[in-house]
Amino acid sequence: MSEYSQIQEQKLEQKLGQSISHQQLLQAALVELPLTQLVDRINTEMNDNPALETASPGDEEDGLGYLDNLDNPDNLDAPDDFLSQSEREERQSALDDALSNIGRDDEELPVYQGGNAVAEEREEMVYGETVSFYDQLKEQMGELEMTEQQRDIMEYLIGSLDDDGLLRKGLDVICEELAIYHNIDVTEQEVEQTLQLLQTFDPAGIGARTLQECLLLQISRREPSRVRDLMQRVVRDFFDEFTKKHWDKIQTAFSLNDTQAEALFRELRKLNPRPGASLGETVGRNLQQITPDFIVDTQDDSTVTFTLNNGEVPELKVSQSFADLLKEYQDNKENLSRQTKEALLYTKKKVDAAQNFIEAIKVRRHTLTVTMRAIIQLQHQFFVDGDEASLRPMILRDVAEKTGLDPSTISRVSNSKYAQTRWGTFPLRHFFSDSYVTENGEQLSTRQIKAALRDIVEGEDQKHPLSDDVIKEELAKRGFPIARRTVAKYREQLGIPIARLRR
Repeated sequence: MSEYSQIQEQKLEQKLGQSISHQQLLQAALVELPLTQLVDRINTEMNDNPALETASPGDEEDGLGYLDNLDNPDNLDAPDDFLSQSEREERQSALDDALSNIGRDDEELPVYQGGNAVAEEREEMVYGETVSFYDQLKEQMGELEMTEQQRDIMEYLIGSLDDDGLLRKGLDVICEELAIYHNIDVTEQEVEQTLQLLQTFDPAGIGARTLQECLLLQISRREPSRVRDLMQRVVRDFFDEFTKKHWDKIQTAFSLNDTQAEALFRELRKLNPRPGASLGETVGRNLQQITPDFIVDTQDDSTVTFTLNNGEVPELKVSQSFADLLKEYQDNKENLSRQTKEALLYTKKKVDAAQNFIEAIKVRRHTLTVTMRAIIQLQHQFFVDGDEASLRPMILRDVAEKTGLDPSTISRVSNSKYAQTRWGTFPLRHFFSDSYVTENGEQLSTRQIKAALRDIVEGEDQKHPLSDDVIKEELAKRGFPIARRTVAKYREQLGIPIARLRR
């Protein structure tokens, strides 16, 4: 026998796999599309499939119940990973329950007030300006009588604003840059006078040098009243207590009863810490019109509601002529010629595709609704006060657990959708934040830590900037006991240079 031999063996082996249907892939693709791309996708589908039409307000159900005995697609949301049989069955059951509650145009979901959320359909609401932040402020410049030098200074000040509309360059730095780059010799006083003009522009708070000044500018535009006076005193004299939300200390200091205190705090919460966000795109960025998929409204009583923005998305239906033709073929299928049978197969294929596409649109609507509701429930405080420090640690799995959806589905939604809020328009991923776990096991939001770090650096003496060790100590005083190396990492992520380069 040869030294080498081949042996053939036959084994019976059982493996559990999962095949993803075309319908699941379609649902996953539509969920990922932002509103404007969804409209394009629908138009393409309607051009390719004559059985898919737009529905008129008076249209009734398509009446295709007689097709129930044909091959109906399943309604599973497409997963990215392989699941066990029991997990697939549980997921199918959960989605079947969910699907039974969607697709009703007049459905109204419960109001969110500390635990729930409201969502309803809204007609087209396109946000995003046709002119940039820079151009909007320049338009307001044109309404003022200014010298040529004042205009030059004003344009430079506008160009120096940060994304949130605040001016964080010192006036001495502005003077130096004007002299070096534009050969304009001005004093700090002249720049200050022009800045004061800029601070009269809309929205209120634009051009402020600190958050405190930003809020005071907004308050100063209110009609004279006792509430306005109290708001000014809080922001001016109790700013530290205000930013740390020590409402009880403020209430005691002003000798307010509970009703008076709540009225004051409600007005304070209306102030916008990021006035530049309401102007859309900022200077230095390419103009890109953003159409939010969600419109979030915050009421004075801290109730948060949201609506789905339908934009130009039409209501869809299966063409009645195709439905009638298919029914006629079905009723006379015993005496069909070969050519007629081919026509039947073509008609059925187009009707099935139209039904599947309509169902995928419904699944998308449901997925977006439950995802946004969960985000509002988890980040309720941010939608009330707009303070980034209020954003609690939240990852994809947190939202997935609340919605019953797969984390991959939450990721698809969050990576491409925007929400319009009182505090500006944000991508959904803005509301997600990792956590930092301290030595004693306390979980802190990395976003909160970064916000505190940025605030510390903004308030430092520019002639004597703080080292990472000092920042570490300051953060610990604010309740963020993190390591120095973590301070350095977060500082770098925020684009803040080391101390010696901040002089």
